[in-house]
Amino acid sequence: MIRRRFTTLLALAGVGAMAARATDARAQADAPVRKPDLADAAAGTYVGDVISDSKGSSQSNVTLTVTRVGKNIVRVTSDYPRLPVIDVPLTSAMGKILQQRGNSVFLLDRAANRLDVSFLNEVSWSGARR
Repeated sequence: MIRRRFTTLLALAGVGAMAARATDARAQADAPVRKPDLADAAAGTYVGDVISDSKGSSQSNVTLTVTRVGKNIVRVTSDYPRLPVIDVPLTSAMGKILQQRGNSVFLLDRAANRLDVSFLNEVSWSGARR
């Protein structure tokens, strides 16, 4: 008797788990697909050089990582401690992606895969997509 109840409970649990997975799969399939934006186009890894620094010297072979954090917003990080982490709202003009506002310059020339960033108007970096 106890074994029969246990077997029935196991069977019901299995059916419930399968139904939950099916519901999750349908929900993911029905979820609207997000249209790529400027942040998606800019996201990636770039390698270049610090070309100007008001508080230090130039630095070669610096890697920047550009990550999408929101609609038309990217976060720029680097492997060089002198460069701060910045969030940049993006817009486009004349075939280029650039910062919409703020005191950090972000200019991506998509045709040349070339990125120029000026962090807080103190230090400038220039490089290309890896």
